Amino acid sequence: MYRKFTAHNIFNGYDLFPPQRVLITTPEGVVTDIVDKADAGDDIEFFDGLLTPGLINSHCHTELSYLKGAVAANTGLVKFVQQVMKSRGALDELKLEAIQQAEMEMYEGGIVAVGDICNTTDSIAVKQKSSLYWHNFIEVSGFVDAAATARLDSAKQVYNEFRARLPQAVSLSPHAPYSVSKTLFNQLNTVTANQLISIHNQECIAENDLYQNKNGDFLNLYNNFGINISGFQPTRKTSLQSWLLLFNNHQSILSVHNTFTSLADIDFYKAYDEEKASLYFCLCVNANQYIEQQFPPIDILRKNNCNMVIGTDSYASNWQLSILEEMKTIQQGAADVPLTEILQWATINGAQALKMDDELGSFEKNKKPGIVLIDHMSGLKLTSASTAKRIL
Repeated sequence: MYRKFTAHNIFNGYDLFPPQRVLITTPEGVVTDIVDKADAGDDIEFFDGLLTPGLINSHCHTELSYLKGAVAANTGLVKFVQQVMKSRGALDELKLEAIQQAEMEMYEGGIVAVGDICNTTDSIAVKQKSSLYWHNFIEVSGFVDAAATARLDSAKQVYNEFRARLPQAVSLSPHAPYSVSKTLFNQLNTVTANQLISIHNQECIAENDLYQNKNGDFLNLYNNFGINISGFQPTRKTSLQSWLLLFNNHQSILSVHNTFTSLADIDFYKAYDEEKASLYFCLCVNANQYIEQQFPPIDILRKNNCNMVIGTDSYASNWQLSILEEMKTIQQGAADVPLTEILQWATINGAQALKMDDELGSFEKNKKPGIVLIDHMSGLKLTSASTAKRIL
């Protein structure tokens, strides 16, 4: 017994198929084939719109879901970070309820897997019951060299709790170049050898200012929180060109935001030995709009054949947790990018980045990627009315 699905178009993770094609799966959703309608037989289910593999949210912070609407938009990153740090803390039951709602929103919106940033164990209980796939990035921060070992040990406690209570992937990861000392970077380079990690990169121009000249808005943040950065020495290079050199143990790295990444940065990465570290560039365009009112350099990334994926960031920095809404914003800001390419970022690229492409990301035989319907389209363009919903 099989289920048979057709629509105006089927996107298989790589290419867009024309009408008259049929996706065939087992009742549980395991793909068996995509065939011509004439060869599919009876009992074909038709859907009005486009069918795609389940969507991949490559970057999220579900544990911050209780901050929905609590952090003002359009403040710039430095003020945003200060607001988040001051707003942290809520009753456990409120946090749990907010995480549950976020997980359900992503599930119903066609998301099948999440790269989730974790500073605490708050999300474990929800993930134990979740139908989503998760890669849990245990975030490590600490900008003072002398505190590096203590900060890493603290993160390892969270890491060990995830390992003990969840069967899903987990890895330690640096938070951002402005919050991780060189000593802590070096320690992370050792403990993350051959692993998938994540880092927030060049989300604001002040990050480059810090590394190039030891000036800019981050100095106010350190001063406000009593952080002594006298030991920090500027590299005279951009942020990416500084931190990338500190990873050389075959890491696969999700570089998130990249709002102020330049062609020179991409050239630097391309000249770097990918055997030492390889990058996926994660776009979180609505968060960029929410915080900095900026748009990432998609044209530069595309022209240089960078591996690109899509994330939502958190409810502290977004109006929703929807990969479809991210794709709409990308289409608005980069109208020359074909929908097929954006869908690749949201499906097979995301699955490959999270090391889940043996199961997710494409309609290939024996995979169980989930099936999502995107409707209310105008040809091959998303519209404001377009929705994404899980079919199987």
